[in-house]
Amino acid sequence: MPKIQNFKMYINGEWVDSSSGKKIQTLNPENNEVWASVPEANEKDVDKAVQSAQKAFENSWSILHPRDRAKYLRLIADQLRKNAEHLGKIETIDTGKIYRETKTQANYIAEYYDYFAGLADKVEGTVVPIDKPDMQVTTTRIPIGVVAAIIPWNSQMLLTAVKLAPALAMGNTVVIKASELAPVTLLEFAKLIEKTGIPKGVINIITGLGEPCGKALTTHNLVERIAFTGGPETAKHIVKNSAENLSQVSLELGGKSPVVVFEDADQENALNGITAGIFGASGQSCIAGSRLYLQNSIYDEFLNKLINKAKNIKLGSPMENDTQMGPLNSFKQLENIEKNIKATIEQGGKVRCGGERSSVSNKGYYFPATIIECENHNLPVAENELFGPILSVMKFNEEEEVIKQMNDNKYGLSSGVYTSNFARGHRVSNAIRAGIVFINTYRLISPMAPFGGIKDSGYGKEAGMESIKEYTRVKTTWYNSSNKPLKDPFTMG
Repeated sequence: MPKIQNFKMYINGEWVDSSSGKKIQTLNPENNEVWASVPEANEKDVDKAVQSAQKAFENSWSILHPRDRAKYLRLIADQLRKNAEHLGKIETIDTGKIYRETKTQANYIAEYYDYFAGLADKVEGTVVPIDKPDMQVTTTRIPIGVVAAIIPWNSQMLLTAVKLAPALAMGNTVVIKASELAPVTLLEFAKLIEKTGIPKGVINIITGLGEPCGKALTTHNLVERIAFTGGPETAKHIVKNSAENLSQVSLELGGKSPVVVFEDADQENALNGITAGIFGASGQSCIAGSRLYLQNSIYDEFLNKLINKAKNIKLGSPMENDTQMGPLNSFKQLENIEKNIKATIEQGGKVRCGGERSSVSNKGYYFPATIIECENHNLPVAENELFGPILSVMKFNEEEEVIKQMNDNKYGLSSGVYTSNFARGHRVSNAIRAGIVFINTYRLISPMAPFGGIKDSGYGKEAGMESIKEYTRVKTTWYNSSNKPLKDPFTMG
């Protein structure tokens, strides 16, 4: 058995164990073996992290000139580029995502820190055309304070960057809670943060369970903003917790993203986009295009091509260069997928490929690319977010019909449209109730592009110009420009 690596939390610029001495073990999804342990933080540890962040906010970070804060963001970006392969390897071991993707993503995430560094001194106030004589009124944007960032196990570096970078740029300090399912990547990231020389307490990274760690963080009276990415059920607890400290909340939640292919679409392009959208990262993406609508006239032809493509996807060790899909992250995901597939078959769903655990490994959580024909999208696999490589396929006839079907969805994060008709693409994208629409492409990100959904997919935007303002509050200042004293308020007439 390989030696278990022990990690510590990063609080106030120091490496610490939990005050209780308790630890959480983390498994390698490739072989289901414990490979690392991290501290299990309790309320005392959370308080220490938040107090450190508050002290750094008051004494150093919020009063630093934006251009100086930007320098630290660029240093973080430099460290990410220098250590992309190392971070990618750690994330692959901890999550099961393929190494080719994790190391590339770690390198690209540096762009987010550079982008928000560039915005740090660009956020301006206003002069209000006030309706009072001899008065001038201005607004300025000021930092909020301590931000609690709750990060899920998938795409940790990205989902940290879209919270941490704008928060730091605007003068806030941050306490990050890593997922207990795969926490090590963020602790390795903390080592890179330390190398930048950023003031102590500006960034703190803790590890622990939802109870008591997550609850203590989201109810702490010094936390002014909560930025959460994860599932709807946890989000409901966070919203309730925020009532304790009246903190601002942004939620980036799940999705059951619909994709439509019209008969005039470029089929090769659509096949590649759909494959990337649902089978990339083994379907473990909040924007996974998991509901596919095919126009009747191309249904059989297109579906057969897609099935052939799915059957040829190579499962294997996530560290191997020729692997196209690695394991799922946890046994819980595997069980949930199997339960939903079983229920769907009982209700008439037809498995066209995949559908059962892979024999690639008898230890890891491997599940093949799976395509299931569904008579409607109310079947379990088409209705529930599975966070796996499971594609539900349905037929449609007319444009109006498929728009109605795509919008019959409690989620509203992402969506996709494949058509060679520009006008149709424009009409359908406008009609879809989702925060993101991809037309003739899928599964792309950029620091310049806002990311976020509607309905049960949450609220608030991450990335893009507008997102940085969510880490500020507006202060209004009144100036009396008259050279005469104010009137005595108690003099009549």
